[in-house]
Amino acid sequence: MNAKRFLCLFLILALLLAACEDKPGPTVSATAEPAGPTAEAEALRHLTILYTNDEHGWMEPTDETGGAAGLMGLWREEEGYTEDGPFLILSGGDMWTGPAISTWFDGESMAEVMNAMGYDAAAIGNHEFDFGLGGLAERATQAEFPFLSANIRDKGTGDVADVALPYVVQEVNEVQVGLIGLTTVETPHTTRPDNVADFDFIAYQEALAEVVPQAKADGAALLVVIGHICGNEMRTLAPRAAELGIAVIGGGHCHERVSSVVDGVALVEAGGFMQAYAKVELIFDTASGAVVSIEPSTHSNQASPEQADPEIAAVISQWRAETDAALSQVIGYTQTGIDRGSDEMFNMVTDAWLKAYPAADVALTNTGGFRQAIPAGEITLGTIVGVLPFDNVLIDVELTGEQLRENLQCCHPVVAGMTTVGGYTMADGTPLDAAATYHVLVNDFMYAGGDDFKLKVYDPDAYDTAIDWRQPVIDWIMSLDTSPEDPLDEHLDPVAR
Repeated sequence: MNAKRFLCLFLILALLLAACEDKPGPTVSATAEPAGPTAEAEALRHLTILYTNDEHGWMEPTDETGGAAGLMGLWREEEGYTEDGPFLILSGGDMWTGPAISTWFDGESMAEVMNAMGYDAAAIGNHEFDFGLGGLAERATQAEFPFLSANIRDKGTGDVADVALPYVVQEVNEVQVGLIGLTTVETPHTTRPDNVADFDFIAYQEALAEVVPQAKADGAALLVVIGHICGNEMRTLAPRAAELGIAVIGGGHCHERVSSVVDGVALVEAGGFMQAYAKVELIFDTASGAVVSIEPSTHSNQASPEQADPEIAAVISQWRAETDAALSQVIGYTQTGIDRGSDEMFNMVTDAWLKAYPAADVALTNTGGFRQAIPAGEITLGTIVGVLPFDNVLIDVELTGEQLRENLQCCHPVVAGMTTVGGYTMADGTPLDAAATYHVLVNDFMYAGGDDFKLKVYDPDAYDTAIDWRQPVIDWIMSLDTSPEDPLDEHLDPVAR
């Protein structure tokens, strides 16, 4: 037998022996395609996250943006959204405090709109506490999606507070997605402190280190954080999130637009007021449990009226009718409108307080309490509710001149009854006396310690006037009987104080 023939017989024998070995392996039918590429492809799942934050009740369209109905229309037309498709609709929190169409109804209208839009989950933002714990509980009961926060803890027990769930696991396109919530640690200073007095807001990394293993134990394969946290906080958190296997962090609170990838973690935030949305397109490998592709982006909500989703538009129209019925009374007229952060706006509000309560020497308010401008034309009750949407009352606090100076320097409030330009001078021209006692009118958010004001510490028994902080403004505007011939603009004080 020659060498060539011997080699052929040896190879045949080797192949026969290999075929007879009892070893595990995939079973392939005679008609099947090769298993490798198909198995790999079948393990891949595509998911799309559509994300908003800081909606603040801005459900209606404006001249520049399409509102909630326009946004829903864009998602259907541009993103191919369907209710049973591979989509998650998420909110980064601060859902309802804003225009009268939401604020007047303690957010009930906005919750109904978000239900109709199919939101899957939302983080709790600081302004979710604006209507008290009872108001938050009502919205949580109404909402058809969970409210999430892993870092709100009960001061007594250290457990996750019962105002929210720390996380949920939802199936999307056969992927178990763990959604984890975070709430800004600034909450005690950016909502009424009394409403959150029983809670601690622990560090984000600490909360995630505790909750991520729990979510994984409950079957979560893909982890997404919905955070009411700012862009710099997301970027700081990203390396630790990557170590924990988190794929996406959504933000809020600072009204930024963010779309980036840091350490493999997608970071997104969509500005606010439903003027835009963020999107994360990702492909998840169910075999390896890894994200193989991730792409974040942000998109403006420039939907035309023709693109508006009719179902969402109908819900908003119903609430507009209810708002108009409650708040449609015309109280004044402005020729040019009043900008939100203008001296005219600031002086109008605080001067009105002093007119309504002349026992006070000074009025202070925080700039964050002003939430929108007054547009040109007729001014209604609803307009003022939109400007000052929080349910605050006025408190008469007794402060020494030195204590007043401290609060002016630390927190830079809007001022009436004195000036801070070129020194601290009272309205009658006398300098602020450090040892004298002054009656200072503030809103109860500030009195409770909001925005770091130190008022309750100095006067723990301050007098609650029970005056709704909007009412003096409404009364003053009505007293002027303004019209196109005599607009409110002619009565405003433009002087910075």
